[in-house]
Amino acid sequence: MSPEAAGLAHGTIRADHIWKRFRSDARRWSVSTQLNYWKARRQSGDEDFWRWALRDIGVHIEPGEAVGLVGPNGSGKSTLLKILSRVMHPYAGRVAVSGRVGALIEVKAGIHNELSGRENIYLYGSLLGLSRREVAQRFDQIIAFSELDDAIDRQVKFYSSGMQMRLGFSVAAHLDPDILLVDEVLAVGDASFQQRCHDRMREVLNQGTTLVLVSHDLAAVEATCNRCLLLVDGLLRGDGPIRDVLGEYREWIEEMAAGRQTVEAIVPLLKAIADDGERGSPRTDGPLEVRLVLDSAEAQKAMLFIGVSEGPATPIFVIRRNMTLASGESELVCRVRHMPLPRGRFHVWVGIYDASWRELLPWHPATFFDVIGNRLMKAPRGIVRLSPVQVTADWDESRR
Repeated sequence: MSPEAAGLAHGTIRADHIWKRFRSDARRWSVSTQLNYWKARRQSGDEDFWRWALRDIGVHIEPGEAVGLVGPNGSGKSTLLKILSRVMHPYAGRVAVSGRVGALIEVKAGIHNELSGRENIYLYGSLLGLSRREVAQRFDQIIAFSELDDAIDRQVKFYSSGMQMRLGFSVAAHLDPDILLVDEVLAVGDASFQQRCHDRMREVLNQGTTLVLVSHDLAAVEATCNRCLLLVDGLLRGDGPIRDVLGEYREWIEEMAAGRQTVEAIVPLLKAIADDGERGSPRTDGPLEVRLVLDSAEAQKAMLFIGVSEGPATPIFVIRRNMTLASGESELVCRVRHMPLPRGRFHVWVGIYDASWRELLPWHPATFFDVIGNRLMKAPRGIVRLSPVQVTADWDESRR
């Protein structure tokens, strides 16, 4: 434990005014390239050759918290995780991490290629400060979870990326860390193992372990964590309840997508409106009406797709309509009688294709709408959301 962490409860993370920068120039050059580099550096100044990965980041995480760390690629998420795990030191600022840290930041993090899976388990345990006997007590659980019984005595350099990830996560999560740091590496595993990893993270959370999870899978982050940090361009743009911060991030994603995309289409979309059909905000399980105004130079058969998303371009649901577009301007109305979305902001995506799947109107965000609904259910660890949709049902219950 570092001197800064003395006196803090195990599982506590304190990061104050963290700055980190990297050189943006290459290191291996020919002599002529290096001479040009120094000439340019004298003319432009030293600061132009550095890139700030983190800028004045302050994070306080209490024992037992489950914190999601989200943001676009290059925003500094992995850099912050490496600083918290003490693999990397900040340029400025103070970091205090109290307790045993299990970190899975890269597929090969803490794994030595020349050692066998068995030897790596004991090596990782010793790095965490455990005795050989303590590692042996957990050994069978680690092997069972990783499903590497047949390969445990094989050198890790002969493992696939998925096998290395399974071994790394199994070790990191079963050696009873006070703090578990997990990066996007879970995306390497198959769907079944990813689900078991999320189940295991919930188990360690129930044992009081602090979790920091970096992932682009926003649904998984929302289902696992109760607090969220949003990093954009090295700046902490959001820190609060998981639902609120993810909502901000999803809005930012949609705004960036809409701002970047200049839609040039054979069949232009002139107007898109989404409401409850009476110019009001739609409600959960109530009607949703999407009105589109299109302009087609000629009458033609087409396939119209309308999707609804909550951030990424992958929609929650898609509606398809085979139709014949009329020549000139025409208005199309799509009505959903019982809209199953919970409270929040959602975006409407539209795309039109002909019979050979040629784009008449590229798939793009066209408009958004806000849903009025009940608040999500509260749990001891915060707000929990198990599904992106809310479905009403009738129940019968009888004693037998």
